[in-house]
Amino acid sequence: MQIPSKYDASQVESKWYDYWMKHNYFHSTPDERDPYTIVIPPPNVTGVLHMGHMLNNTIQDVLIRRARLLGKNACWVPGTDHASIATEAKVVAKLKEQGIDKNDLSREEFLAHAWEWTEEYGGVILEQLKKLGCSCDWDRTKFTMDDDMSEAVIKVFVDLYEKGLIYRGYRMVNWDPEAKTTLSDEEVIHEERQGNLYYLNYKIEGSNDTLTIATTRPETIFGDTAICINPSDERFTQLRGKKAIVPICNRVIPIIEDDYVDVEFGTGCLKVTPAHDENDKNLGDKHNLEVIDIFNDDASLNSFGLHYEGKDRFVVRKEIVKELEEKGILVKTETHINKVGTSERTKAVIEPRLSDQWFLKMEELVKPAIKSVLGEDPEIKLFPKKFENTYRHWMENIRDWNISRQLMWGQQIPAYFYGDGKEDFVVAENIENALEKAKQQTNNKQLTTNDLRQDNDALDTWFSSWLWPMSVFDGIRNPENEDIKYYYPTNDLVTGPDILFFWVARMIIAGYEYKDEKPFENVYLTGLVRDKQRRKMSKSLGNSPDALKLIEEYSADGVRVGLLLSSAAGNDLMFDEALCQQGKGFGNKIWNAFRLIQGWEIDETIPQPETAKVGLEWYEAKFQKILVEIEDHFSKYRLSDALMAIYKLIMDDFSSWLLEIIKPAYQKPIDAKTYKSVIEAFENNLKVLHPFMPFLSEEIWQYIAERTPEDALIVAKWPKAKTINETLISEFEFASEVISGIRNIRKQKNIAFKDVIGFSVINNEKLDITFDGVIAKLGNLESIKDTTEAIEGALTFRVKSNEYFIPMVGAIDVEAEIIKLTEELNYTKGFLKSVQKKLSNERFVAGAPEQVVASEKKKEADALAKIETLKASLASLG
Repeated sequence: MQIPSKYDASQVESKWYDYWMKHNYFHSTPDERDPYTIVIPPPNVTGVLHMGHMLNNTIQDVLIRRARLLGKNACWVPGTDHASIATEAKVVAKLKEQGIDKNDLSREEFLAHAWEWTEEYGGVILEQLKKLGCSCDWDRTKFTMDDDMSEAVIKVFVDLYEKGLIYRGYRMVNWDPEAKTTLSDEEVIHEERQGNLYYLNYKIEGSNDTLTIATTRPETIFGDTAICINPSDERFTQLRGKKAIVPICNRVIPIIEDDYVDVEFGTGCLKVTPAHDENDKNLGDKHNLEVIDIFNDDASLNSFGLHYEGKDRFVVRKEIVKELEEKGILVKTETHINKVGTSERTKAVIEPRLSDQWFLKMEELVKPAIKSVLGEDPEIKLFPKKFENTYRHWMENIRDWNISRQLMWGQQIPAYFYGDGKEDFVVAENIENALEKAKQQTNNKQLTTNDLRQDNDALDTWFSSWLWPMSVFDGIRNPENEDIKYYYPTNDLVTGPDILFFWVARMIIAGYEYKDEKPFENVYLTGLVRDKQRRKMSKSLGNSPDALKLIEEYSADGVRVGLLLSSAAGNDLMFDEALCQQGKGFGNKIWNAFRLIQGWEIDETIPQPETAKVGLEWYEAKFQKILVEIEDHFSKYRLSDALMAIYKLIMDDFSSWLLEIIKPAYQKPIDAKTYKSVIEAFENNLKVLHPFMPFLSEEIWQYIAERTPEDALIVAKWPKAKTINETLISEFEFASEVISGIRNIRKQKNIAFKDVIGFSVINNEKLDITFDGVIAKLGNLESIKDTTEAIEGALTFRVKSNEYFIPMVGAIDVEAEIIKLTEELNYTKGFLKSVQKKLSNERFVAGAPEQVVASEKKKEADALAKIETLKASLASLG
C-alpha cells in the first residue's frame, strides 16, 4: 500500500471513528470476561465542549482503551444531566426573546418549550466528544430526565420519605433571586467583598435619646423586629425594657437582651431582622419576635418597603442611604470587608429567605460513606490522596440537604396536597397511589384526583445524578437485572475536585443506601485547566480556546497528548497550545519513522548483521523496562508520567537509536529477520501508544498489514511482560555516551561523517564488547583498538574512567586548538576551585541535604577527570 508522505488527521480521524462505530467495538454486554466500567460525569445538556471536558474525557478514554487492550469487557456509559437551573435559565431567556413570560405559562406549556429546547441544543457535547476520539458505548447513552431515570428518582424520594429521612420544613434557605429558587449550602460560593458599615441612630420611644446600630444592609431596616443588646454590656443598662423606633417606617420594636451579641462588633447594639438572616431568625425564635419578609422573589422590595416598593435591593441601598443622611439618621460610614454568598450558577448575591422546603436528613446516611473512604481499610481510594482531608471536612460537618427547587424543569416532587394545611399531603410515586393514601389519611372515600394538587417544586439536579452509577444500569427500578449485577460497582471515576462533595460523596452515600456497596473503586480527581498566567479558564475571561478548533489545528491525538503532557495527577494544568503542537510533532515523528521503515527494500537471502541483532535485543529489554514503568504509573493514575515514558521510548530509544542501529547502508536492502523484528517492536509501541493517540496508531497499524476487523488495534492485546535484561540496558547506556563523544568530536573538528576514522580505547572499565559493532557503525569507525597508553597527537574524550582516542584527520590549526583547550582547562580549574571551596566549608557539608553534598562531590570528580583529559590532549599537541 502506498503510504502518504504526510499524515492527514482530518481524513484519518473520521475514517477510523466510523470504522470503530460500524464494528461496534465500543459496545459492551455482560459476558464471561472481567468488566471494566466507567460512568461519565454527565455534562450539562446545555453544554459545549470546553477544556475541562477535554481533559476529563481524554483521561477516561485512555483508561477505557487500555482496559480493552488488557482483554477486559470495557464499558463507558455516556450521558447528559438536565441541569435544572442552567437549562431553565436558557429556556426562559429564549422565551423572553419571543416575548413570552414564563409566569404566563402553565407547567405543561413551559415543559413543552424546555423539551423542544433540549432536543434542539441538547447532546451537542456528546457529538463533540466523538471528535476527541471518546470510545463511549453510545447505545447506552442516558439523560437524567429519561422516563426510566425520572422513575428511579421518584422511587428513591418516596422510599426515603417513608423511612423518615425526607421531611418538609419552614427554614431559612439560600435564595437565588435570579434563578428564583433555593440552593443547597454547597451551591453557594462565599466571596470576600468590600462594602460599607453604616451607623444609624434609632430613637428610644418616649424620649429624645437614641441608640446607634451598625449594619451592612440598611435596606433591610423595614424587616427589623427588635434591637438586641448583650445583658453584660454595662453601656446599655439604661435601655433595658425600653422600645426603639425603626427609622423611616416608624415601627416600634422591643429592645431585647441576649448574650449572642458580640460587644466588640459595631456599636454593641444589633438590629434583628428574622426574615433575612439565619442568626437573627434563631434570635427571633428564642424571643418570639415577629417575622417580616420585605422581599419579592426577585429581591426587589415588597409593600413593607413603602415608597421603595418594586425597586431592586441594591438600588434601594444607594437611595435609602441618601434618605437616611438627609434625615440626620446616618451617623457615619466605614469601609468594611465581609463575606458575601453568591450563586455558583447565576453569580447572583444570595438572599437568606424563610420558606417551606424539602430536606433530606444526612447524619445517619453519611456514616458508611465516611468509613468507606476514610476508614482503616478503605473500599474507595481518592487520587491524589490529599483530597481525603477536603472529603473529611465536608462529610463531618454535613447539614441536612435542601433538595427542593422552585423550578419547573426537573423531576417534580411527588407530594400531593389534599387540603390547605401545611401537613395536608401524601407522598406517592404517582397520583393514583397518592389518591389511595389520601383517602386512608383523611378517611374520606369521596376524594378524587381532582382534589389533589401536586407540589410545584422540582428536585435538586444532584438528587438525580447521585443515583447515576446505579440508574444508568436500571439498578433502582430493577435491582436484580443482569447489567447492574455485572457492571456495578464500577471501577474508576474521573471528575473534578470541585464536585467532590456535590456529586462524588453523594453517589457514595446513595450506593451504600441502595446497593449496600461502593459505587466505584477509585476516584481520579483532575486538576483545573488554567492558562499560562495560572488563571482559571472561563468564557468571561476569554482565555479558553475553542476545543474543536484546537482539534482541527493540531489533530485530536495532538490535543490529547498536549493536555496530558501538561497535566500532573491532581494538580492544576497550565495549558499551553505549544504542547498541542508538540503532540502533533510527536505524531509526525512516528509517521515518518514508519515511512522510513516501509521504504526499506527487504532481502530474504542476506543474514542478519550482529549489530541489528544486539540492537533489537537491547530495544526489547528497554521496552520491557518501560512497560513496567508504565504499569506502575497507571496504577497510581499518573497518566502524564505514563505518556512521557512512552514519548521518550519512541522518540529517543526507538527513533533516534534503534532505527539508526538497524538502518541498512545507503541504497542497500535490509535482511528479512531484522525487518520482521523491527515491525514487531513498532507494533508493541503502537499498542502502548493507542490509548493516548488512538487515530494515528490505528492508521499505522492498518498500514503495516492487511487486518480483519478482529485484528484491529483497538481490540489487540496489550504487550506481555517478560524478563528484563538489565545488563544489556546498562551496557547500551555506556555505549550511547561513547557514540555521543565521537559525534561531538566530529562536530567540533568538522570531521565529515562519511570519513571513516580510527579509534582506540584504554578500557579501564573492563567493558564487554557487546556493543562495539554498534559503536563502530554509528561512529563510522575503522575498528576499535585496545591500547594501554595514551596515543600521541590524538583527540581524546572520557566516559567514566575509560579514555578514547581519535587520530587527527587532515590538517588542523594546532595553535588555535591549543588556545581553545587552554581556555577550557583554565575554566574547568576555576570551576573545580569553587566546588572545592564549598566542600571545604564545614557548615555547608554539615547543614546541606545529603543529595546536595553528593552532587557537589560528583561535580568535583567530573572536573578532575576532565582536567586530566584536557592536559593529555594538550600534551599530545605539544
